[in-house]
Amino acid sequence: MCRWFAYISNTEPCLLEDMLIRPQHALTKQVNEHYLPGLFHHIPGETYQQEQTEIKLRNILHNTDGTGVGFYTWTRDEYGEAVGARPMVYKTIQPPANDPNFRSVCENTSALCVFAHIRMATSAVHMYNNHPFAFGRHLFMHNGSVANFTAIQREVAALMSPKAHAAVQGSTDSEHVAGLYMTYLGEDWERKYPLVEMKRAMDRAIGTVLRLQRKLLPKEKQAEANSLNLCTTDGDQLVAVRFRNHPIEQPPSLYYSTKAGATLNRKYPDHPDGEAGELNWDVGDGFKGRKTKNTEDHGAHAIVASEPTTYKKEDWILIDKNTAVLVDEDMNVTLEPVNVDAETE
Repeated sequence: MCRWFAYISNTEPCLLEDMLIRPQHALTKQVNEHYLPGLFHHIPGETYQQEQTEIKLRNILHNTDGTGVGFYTWTRDEYGEAVGARPMVYKTIQPPANDPNFRSVCENTSALCVFAHIRMATSAVHMYNNHPFAFGRHLFMHNGSVANFTAIQREVAALMSPKAHAAVQGSTDSEHVAGLYMTYLGEDWERKYPLVEMKRAMDRAIGTVLRLQRKLLPKEKQAEANSLNLCTTDGDQLVAVRFRNHPIEQPPSLYYSTKAGATLNRKYPDHPDGEAGELNWDVGDGFKGRKTKNTEDHGAHAIVASEPTTYKKEDWILIDKNTAVLVDEDMNVTLEPVNVDAETE
């Protein structure tokens, strides 16, 4: 499965290098190594053999089919061409360790909102198929797969608005789900929509996929489940979903944290791998002896990620199956069930 990482704050920018490259369990290390605390324990109805099979399947996959990062900047706002921050997206078909441009971007960029993704392809390896996908001020990314996507692809496309259909440039199930989401969200992609409308559009997109599968797939195919770990943001708010429509099987891993940002930020004394805090600023003669900030002064934030990226397991919460995480403009985090019947409302 793919892996992704999302950070959002209203006051505390993060350095992309600190979030995506520096930690031992950073996204760039998840190409072939995975850290999944708590994922395989106490799953009702699952036998030990099923659990071990699932662990093996989740750790055998390598994410080498592309890298993407989206982060919000105020450049267009400063030139009077937009109001507020807008996403800049960098994509490559290389894994992150093979792309010096990706490293350079991360070393020299900070932002209040960041989406990053490494891909394990289920369709063509092409830059257009890399996540995140941008629609105006909105970003969208996915980990998982739509079961038997080619059998419903035409009907999915037909349900998109003309604007959303024209914006879909690749062939992935992920971008088509994103097109449905943007169709249900609204036609003005430069505006912010209420968080409740973002959640409803996400529910409707998932519900549409399930409805089309029931309608179009032969009966023996309808039991095949979808894995839909989806995430979207407008730069100020965020909605993420961990979903799989199967009575026993779990979706891909997904965690959230409202504390790990200070550990992942070199301006603060902790280190993502638990090393000595003074290492954070001892990076050159110009910085030796510089004092770190107080951890309690770190701004409110939320992180949603396929895997924890710090040594503090207690700072990360495994998101329940078929649950949505909502982060509002004040960085308040709420959890709600996914409502797959929303598309009929």
